[in-house]
Amino acid sequence: MKPNKHKATHSAEKEFGGALGATCIPVFLPLTVLYLLSVCRSPAASVLQWPPHLPPAAQLWDPLAAVLVVGWITLQSFLYLLIYPINGFHALSITAVLLIVCLWLGMPLGYLFELILPLAVCAIGVSYLLSMYLYIRSFWAPQHALSLGGNTGNPLYDFFMGRELNPRIGDFDLKYFCELRPGLIGWVVINLGMLMKEVELRGSPSLAMQLVNGFQLLYVTDALWNEEAVLTTMDIVHDGFGFMLAFGDLAWVPFTYGLQAMFLVVHPQSLSTLGAAGIILLNGIGYYIFRKSNSQKNQFRRDPTHKSVAHLETIATATGKCLLVSGWWGFVRHPNYLGDLLMALAWSLPCGMSHILPYFYVIYFTILLIHREARDEKHCRAKYGLAWDTYCRRVPYRILPYIY
Repeated sequence: MKPNKHKATHSAEKEFGGALGATCIPVFLPLTVLYLLSVCRSPAASVLQWPPHLPPAAQLWDPLAAVLVVGWITLQSFLYLLIYPINGFHALSITAVLLIVCLWLGMPLGYLFELILPLAVCAIGVSYLLSMYLYIRSFWAPQHALSLGGNTGNPLYDFFMGRELNPRIGDFDLKYFCELRPGLIGWVVINLGMLMKEVELRGSPSLAMQLVNGFQLLYVTDALWNEEAVLTTMDIVHDGFGFMLAFGDLAWVPFTYGLQAMFLVVHPQSLSTLGAAGIILLNGIGYYIFRKSNSQKNQFRRDPTHKSVAHLETIATATGKCLLVSGWWGFVRHPNYLGDLLMALAWSLPCGMSHILPYFYVIYFTILLIHREARDEKHCRAKYGLAWDTYCRRVPYRILPYIY
């Protein structure tokens, strides 16, 4: 079968810095992951230390790490295929049972702390290999299966953005699988490894470590319980599957989102009961805003006549769909982002205020959500036209009320 000679869409507007960004990001982001992990394990934990804290090359590779990464992706692939596709919560539950068995058998999960750099190297390697496979196979994909944003004719940019929208091997949806499975569940497994390492070092997990593990487990569990919602996200609907998403799903999420737990292994923190209560309250408020706003949006999309959303005020659009201008979505344009940011702050606060490294996630996530909001704004204005302008006048604040 010959590859299809698709006409490149050169007129598509380039994102993420265009060809230059697509060339630099696949080099610098993997290095950033390894650097952050190295700094996190160092006594000073200083991001701005000069000369920078770099690990010796021998610490970057371990054959056991390669076996674990391949075995982990194989396990999650098996669970994905085991029952109906939307079974992320079941996969998490089965994984939890397997981990309990591992602990019962005395397996040293705390050894993940020593293996963290080789594991990250292997995950980065898998993301590169997967991205190359995705780019090559896209030339045999039909025209309707391509993503507009990743079909520009520039090889580096298209490799980064992804030429094919939802590549499949048979019924196995590669993008959908990677979006929620190996990286997201792997994140909480790594967190558990850090908790067990602290138990090895100090006899019991600290309150700070328990809060970080609990908060992030709640977040991952929520994502997998409400797995259907991912089908309407920009990642699934709009973005092609290339290096940007492959690396983000398989390496960036599991190895940077949980930096707080790794930081606490080397830099233990004590929390007062009052301080812990305040952090729990902050995370609870953030989660409440995040979950209620997302649930309201998802219910409205499924059935606008449902009693929980039928009373909400809307604006009609030329597409036949309506925009919510009351309830959570009349408060700010992205209330779910506001909840996300409050939770991100709560995940970092158990690490104290003496280092900026544990706050990397909340800083990065703020930048990410502002950028994502700008992308959303552009797509919605193009899709809904004058109705979107009316909505923006009715709901002037994007994420943070009276500020932004």
